[in-house]
Amino acid sequence: MEENHITLKQLLSGEKAVIVTLNIDGVMRRRLLDLGFIKGALVTCVRRSPLGDPVAFEVSNTVIALRERESKKIIVCKIKEE
Repeated sequence: MEENHITLKQLLSGEKAVIVTLNIDGVMRRRLLDLGFIKGALVTCVRRSPLGDPVAFEVSNTVIALRERESKKIIVCKIKEE
C-alpha cells in the first residue's frame, strides 16, 4: 500500500477520500459496486456510531453505513483539504 493510501475504516468524521480499490469478493463486492463504491469515486466519512461500528459514508449522493469488516477492505487516498 502506498504512503498516502489508507483503509476506509481509518477516515475520521468529515474527511474525504477517493476510492482506490476494493479488496472484497463475491456478493458484497457486487453490492458495493452497485452502491457507487467504484474506483475514483469520492467518499466522505459522515458519522461514526458511538461504539465506532458501523460508520456512515456518503458516496454518489447516498449515505451508506458499513461495518468494520467491509470498510477495512476498501483502500482510499485521503484528500487533504486546505
